[in-house]
Amino acid sequence: MKHGDIWYVTFGPDRTDETAESMARSTRTFKSEIDAKLFAMQILAKGWSASAGTLNPHQPKQVVGPAQIERWADPGLGG
Repeated sequence: MKHGDIWYVTFGPDRTDETAESMARSTRTFKSEIDAKLFAMQILAKGWSASAGTLNPHQPKQVVGPAQIERWADPGLGG
């Protein structure tokens, strides 16, 4: 984790993708929510799954699950 990062995006191939079973999930950290959202949109465009949130001890704690990630990341959907 880089100093000053407060957001993370965890990502990987969709679990239903049998060709990607051997690929592990990864996490990247970001200094801003906007950067995390832009990265999440790139991941979603690949057809992969993602979740995001704030790193401890950042307050208020925010967690964005896979079911909410597209709405959170896409400004056109209210994110």
